Amino acid sequence: MTTRLLDGRDVASHLRRELRHRVERLSGDDPEAAPQLAILRSGSSEASALYASSLERAARSVGVVPVVLAEESGPMIETIDRLNADERVAGIVVAQPLSDPELGRRLVERIDPAKDVDGATPANAGWLARGEPAFVPATALAVIAILEAYDIPVAGQRAVVIGRSAVVGRPVASLLLARDATVVICHRATRNLARETRRAELLVVAAGSPGLVRSEMVNASAVVVDCGINATPEGIVGDVHHATVAPVVRAISPVPGGIGPVTPMMVLRQTVESAERTASGKTTPGDAG
Repeated sequence: MTTRLLDGRDVASHLRRELRHRVERLSGDDPEAAPQLAILRSGSSEASALYASSLERAARSVGVVPVVLAEESGPMIETIDRLNADERVAGIVVAQPLSDPELGRRLVERIDPAKDVDGATPANAGWLARGEPAFVPATALAVIAILEAYDIPVAGQRAVVIGRSAVVGRPVASLLLARDATVVICHRATRNLARETRRAELLVVAAGSPGLVRSEMVNASAVVVDCGINATPEGIVGDVHHATVAPVVRAISPVPGGIGPVTPMMVLRQTVESAERTASGKTTPGDAG
């Protein structure tokens, strides 16, 4: 059996071309009309800086104007209030993690849900939980984008998600459930994790634990999507031990090069959708216009 590699770089490249055309339709001949994505940073977190930098590059690649703001720009709460009121700003993202988690929570809660293009606000989490998603956390959306790009069936499949974070595990479980998968969520208190993963037809791993899933924990018909990004002395690795798992499954996403390139494109896709709604006179994701 030849394992299919779910290459996120190809998916991201296709999305980049599509989004560039949509931005061109929005802005026409006026570069000032291009939608803006506000990216807020606070503190000195290297992970936060890298995420902000990747979003900035991705935005420029599709014609969206990135506006990167740090604490030096003024009080962060007041900055978000100003961005909420600015019609040129189609999306607002708080680059996590912040050095002050409580500040991060308050900043996210202040974002207008109609501009919350990383699906972080409680309002958008609630809509997703109801099965009526507006904006969705980008990494979870990237999982679905890769499955769709490679025509991986979801309906009727037994999907196992390892991880229950509000950023990946829970939202991706909701998205899979909405697509008629039978979903099992596993976490650190799950007894006999391997028993659950061996039954998975779709296995999404977002545990933040390098090399957690090994070959004896999967079956030959499984499609494995690895959301882990872990810095180790050997470099960036996923939550799946790729060298042992890849030869024995039907398909697998690599790390790096899988979910990573697609995630910023999901933020940009939702930013463009926000701008398109504004241009058409709609006010919220669910507005019929």
